[in-house]
Amino acid sequence: MKDSVIILSGGMDSVTLLHDRQKNIALAVTFDYGSNHNKREAEWAAYHCKQLGIEHIVIPLDFMRQYFKSSLLEGADAVPEGEYGEENMKSTVVPFRNGIMLSIACGLAESRGLKYVFIANHGGDHALYPDCRATFITAMNEATAYGTYLHVKIAAPYTGLTKGQIAEIGKELGIDYATTYSCYKGGEKHCGKCATCEERKEAMKFAQIKDTTEYEN
Repeated sequence: MKDSVIILSGGMDSVTLLHDRQKNIALAVTFDYGSNHNKREAEWAAYHCKQLGIEHIVIPLDFMRQYFKSSLLEGADAVPEGEYGEENMKSTVVPFRNGIMLSIACGLAESRGLKYVFIANHGGDHALYPDCRATFITAMNEATAYGTYLHVKIAAPYTGLTKGQIAEIGKELGIDYATTYSCYKGGEKHCGKCATCEERKEAMKFAQIKDTTEYEN
């Protein structure tokens, strides 16, 4: 039954969830909040929605780039390189990003008579990003249920999974991850050095997927 909206970035995790739950998804929404990689991600989000026959819209959130503080909003040179770690990667946090996107997606869901909003946060995000944690999703789920007539619910099925485990799901679904984008620097090719590139490589290695991503390094 098509009863859901999905927040779709165009990265590995949300594209996997799109394919995984395609029978339930009536609408995919990509948010352009001005990050270095939004444009590249949105292109692949649109590509996968076209392949699956799912309606796709892009909603601009220009105010976030104008008023929020994050290295993701300040150009490629501002993004740190190396593995994930609180001190190294804390600058990439976009304050309350998922809270803002979930609120809008829930409004979209109620406007269209849809009962669920899918989001592809995962276990590897928990330590660094407060709005990816299970406690946050639970709290937002309660808020959206109380704040909508339809009692819209948030579905976050990958919350307890690692990115590698998500890649295993994608492998079973036959997803070509070369048609996704992860790099925080937002270049024509993945930089191969930032934490998201490193995490991408590790996930595909874990799932025993041949990595055909084009890296600069």
